[in-house]
Amino acid sequence: MNGIGYTVPAVVAVIVVIALELAVLRTGLFRRAAYWISMVIVLGFQIPVDGWLTKLSAPIVIYNERHTSGVRFPFDIPVEDFLFGWAMVTAVLLLWERRRLRDRMKETP
Repeated sequence: MNGIGYTVPAVVAVIVVIALELAVLRTGLFRRAAYWISMVIVLGFQIPVDGWLTKLSAPIVIYNERHTSGVRFPFDIPVEDFLFGWAMVTAVLLLWERRRLRDRMKETP
């Protein structure tokens, strides 16, 4: 298990999204309770669906274990799925928020 195929890109995706927010977009999204509540809602759906898709007893999605960290929790979900999921959802929310802020600034005289 070297993790290069799936683990490294998942970690890089998280780092890029955090850096994008802190250095470029600066929306303040990470300081909002609504953002963290939305992440709990996402996890509430991701865990049962991803758990069903990746369960080792009868997987629908099969990962090459040489390309993951080998850590699966809960329900046999590769932890990398959570990293990619977080990065994807957060990136979209950050871009939406940035657009909203930009449009608001255009409206004010």
